[in-house]
Parts: sequence; C-alpha cells; structure tokens
Amino acid sequence: MNEEKKNTSGKSRVGGAIFFAGFIVALVFGWVLSPNLIYSQRMQPMQFSHVAHQDSSCEDCHFFREDGTYSGIPRIEKCKECHEAPMGETEDERILVEEYIQKDREIPWRVYAWQPDNVYFSHAPHKAGGMECVACHRDVSSEEKLPPYQENRLTGYSKNTMKMDACEKCHADRGISNNCNTCHK
Repeated sequence: MNEEKKNTSGKSRVGGAIFFAGFIVALVFGWVLSPNLIYSQRMQPMQFSHVAHQDSSCEDCHFFREDGTYSGIPRIEKCKECHEAPMGETEDERILVEEYIQKDREIPWRVYAWQPDNVYFSHAPHKAGGMECVACHRDVSSEEKLPPYQENRLTGYSKNTMKMDACEKCHADRGISNNCNTCHK
C-alpha cells in the first residue's frame, strides 16, 4: 500500500514538472519568439528627420483640406515647395530630390498608423474635440530618424496600428459612443 502511494506521489511530481516545463516553453514562445515570427521589419524608402523640420508646424505638412478631409502623409507637391533643389548634402536629400521630386513620383512611405479597411476614421472630430496628435500618434518632435516599420505578416498592418481597445477606452473616458457604427460603417 505504501509502495503504491510512493509511486503515485512520484508520478504526480513528474507530471507537475512536465507541466511546469511546458508552461515555461509556452511563455517563451508567446512572449519572445512569437512577436519576432509575426512581424517583419521593413525600412522606409528613405530617412526623414522631423527635427530638421522644426521650423514648420505639424499643420504645414499634415493639414485639413477645405472639404474637411485630412491630408495625412504629405504628397510630393508639398515636399517640392521647399526641396525642389537640394537643401543639404545627405544621401536622403539626394534620394528625395533625384528619385522623387525630379521624377514627380510619390514617396511610397509605409504608414505606421494605417487603419484596417473596415474602420471609418476621421481626424476632424478628434481635432475639433481638442485632442493632441500625440494622443494617438508617436511624438516625433525629437525624432531624427524614422523607426523601423514592423509589418504583421498575417494582416499586413503595422505593429503600431492603433488597436480598437485604445479607441474604446478613450471614447468611454470622454463619454463618446462606443456603438459599432461609430467607427465601422
């Protein structure tokens, strides 16, 4: 009888050790390996320094059109206003002028905050409500280089795409509707 209890107790310990080891492996996979497998790192077509543009306001390049829509990433016409001729001797300035401005080609920027197609989002009510850009976007005021763009291999969206729970929390905090059709049409 005692021999049987010892065997049962020993099996329990071995089972517990196997469970614990499996748990640790699952944690390492979930927290360390999985994010590196899900996201690929992509470079922007060229570097951009927000610090070098401190003499401009955010709205000089990211503005509302007359119809109330938001311009988002500036088009090459906006860049051309200042950079039709090189304004420096960096490789990125050469790329900007020779590859995009002189060829009148749009820069294929990877957009960190691009929202999924099923999301209807307008900057206008958020700006009218007094929200600062950094409430949803990273603070670029001291950014000399763009961070790497991390693209989800499954969805194609950026790792920095704002998640729905952040939108819902902000809406709830401000007493704004969280009905589905507020953001999904």
